[in-house]
Amino acid sequence: MASPTKDVSATKEIKKPVVLPAPNSDFYNLVETLPANELAVVKQVRTFMETKVAPIITKYWVEDSFPFEILPAMKELNLGGVGLEGYGCKGGGGLLAGLIAMEMGRIDASISTFFGVHSGLAMSSIYYGGSEEQKQKWLPPMARMEKIGCFGLTEPLVGSGASGGLTTTAKREGDTWTINGQKKWIGNSPWCDISIIWARDLADNQVKGFIVENKTTPGFKVEKIQNKIALKVVQNGLITMENCRISEENRLQVDTSFRDTAKVLRGTRYFVGWEATGCAMGAYENALKYAQERLQFGKLIGSFQLIQDLLSRMLANITAAQCLLVRLAQLEAEGKMTDAHAALSKAFCTAKCRETVAWAREICGGNGIAADYNVGRFFADSEALYTYEGTFQMQNLILGKAITGLSAFV
Repeated sequence: MASPTKDVSATKEIKKPVVLPAPNSDFYNLVETLPANELAVVKQVRTFMETKVAPIITKYWVEDSFPFEILPAMKELNLGGVGLEGYGCKGGGGLLAGLIAMEMGRIDASISTFFGVHSGLAMSSIYYGGSEEQKQKWLPPMARMEKIGCFGLTEPLVGSGASGGLTTTAKREGDTWTINGQKKWIGNSPWCDISIIWARDLADNQVKGFIVENKTTPGFKVEKIQNKIALKVVQNGLITMENCRISEENRLQVDTSFRDTAKVLRGTRYFVGWEATGCAMGAYENALKYAQERLQFGKLIGSFQLIQDLLSRMLANITAAQCLLVRLAQLEAEGKMTDAHAALSKAFCTAKCRETVAWAREICGGNGIAADYNVGRFFADSEALYTYEGTFQMQNLILGKAITGLSAFV
């Protein structure tokens, strides 16, 4: 008697598809250390970046243009002046401000930079260096993002040597100042409303700050810098000033030397560490997602040892940077943050970002250079973060002076 036919399909074990974990670059849950009200703000920013920015940003990055369409929704977040108190500013602590910068950078470093230039550099210059009247006049509309600002320090021939080598000059004649010179790589300047311009006073050779209204000041001209390979969404400009006449009431009244400028740079330099960490997070999450979906040799590449090694190294870099920055936020809140503290954070976080995004590009293979996979955007943008707000080498010299007590600056 013949044996009955065996129903293979009935006895074969049915394997359910494996549910892979979603990419999470906050491995130590540092965002959760915020109080509930500030945590809600960070979650709002994450939702905004994921729903409003992420779907469109690659298109704008490729086009080298700014997504003005997102500004109305961004204004509704009410983030202007985060970390600053009063004058309509968002307020909150430095940790909140840093985590917001990180969340923005996680989706796009350009949007984080745009906001940092406006709310950090421009608004902080007025907040710390302006008179009470200047703060009352300018900060509320800037906090509402009705007036957008930029920060004009770097020049075509003066970058790291800005403390003593500015060629832009200011000459006082009665209650009017005449400014002549150029500023280069100034983010937001091709379209914004207000420029904080730093110039050398011919009378005492000290650096002073001026609030310049871009669109109504004769002799003030901005040319957009073309053909960038990094932070393409940020619109950078070459500012030329020819006999720009600025009233004394628009000179930052508290600032008297470059030491006052450096106070602003100390805080914003530290925030570049947050932006760079966000950039690394975005590259990591996109690379991990790719590794969970990409098949080679009949397997998901995320199951390969060499890929897992790279992903582990990337997450370690990110987590180390995050922990460093959280501690620095504590020092800032205690009034203990020094230039050397800020320099170390900027140098370390941007260097680790650069390393991390390179590994992300490596994981994606040839697809890593295509903008559609996002990783290439983070890879390119990290180069600007590594350089601006003071190069890696300059940060190490600031730190080296603090360590040894000896200056290596020439």
